[in-house]
Amino acid sequence: MNILSPAEKAFFEKNGYLVVENIISAEELRNYCEIYDQFLNGTIDAGKNRTDLGVGLGNNKSVENITQIMWPSDFFPPLVDMAYHKQSLKLAKELEGEDMAMDFDMLINKAPHTATITPWHQDAAYWINMPDKRAVSFWLALDEAILDNGCMWYVPGSHLLPLRTHRSAGGAGSALSCEATETEGIGIELKAGSCVLHHGATLHYSRGNTTGSNRRALIINFRPKQMIDLEREQGFDHGRTGNAAERQARNSDVKS
Repeated sequence: MNILSPAEKAFFEKNGYLVVENIISAEELRNYCEIYDQFLNGTIDAGKNRTDLGVGLGNNKSVENITQIMWPSDFFPPLVDMAYHKQSLKLAKELEGEDMAMDFDMLINKAPHTATITPWHQDAAYWINMPDKRAVSFWLALDEAILDNGCMWYVPGSHLLPLRTHRSAGGAGSALSCEATETEGIGIELKAGSCVLHHGATLHYSRGNTTGSNRRALIINFRPKQMIDLEREQGFDHGRTGNAAERQARNSDVKS
């Protein structure tokens, strides 16, 4: 049984993003928050997979400018059997086909008052070029996501256009950035427990967190299984075995 309506699928195809409200229950949300906080406070040690996505972009000394933890399900395997991973896989298959599979998952937190933007970018710029471009990322809000704490912004329809030129925003190893402004985009505020999903080529960004609370997000990316196998054959696994902080424009369709 399909979960998404034809209108929702058409919206995603046209705009490159889609909001799914209440993808997890209130009880599941509390459980995810408890697990997430164990990552943030170090009870679950993610080792080298915990890095600062905002290096070179912010001036915070006591905490990462933007905390990024790649492959949390490697450090807490029950995650893959929990509601969000299962439900998002169903939705990814509805949108992009039955051959979709998880490519990677990650946590991205903006701690209170860190005020560090995530620059405008397209996820595909980070990845090696694949012959099959289908890819969809799910961005689950564990806290209410608003403009002032760093909710997602999208440029509608940008996934239908060529990738823009990307460069390192804050020096070697920092997040990638391309030219875009908020006047092109739309900010997507979310309730905790809801998510927004986007195509791998959809242009997006978020403001820094200027509030007194965390802005916790759990992200899962899906691609065709055959493309994931091709990525791995070429040695690319989104920081699972290599250096998670080695950020660069890998896609041959963009110039760094």
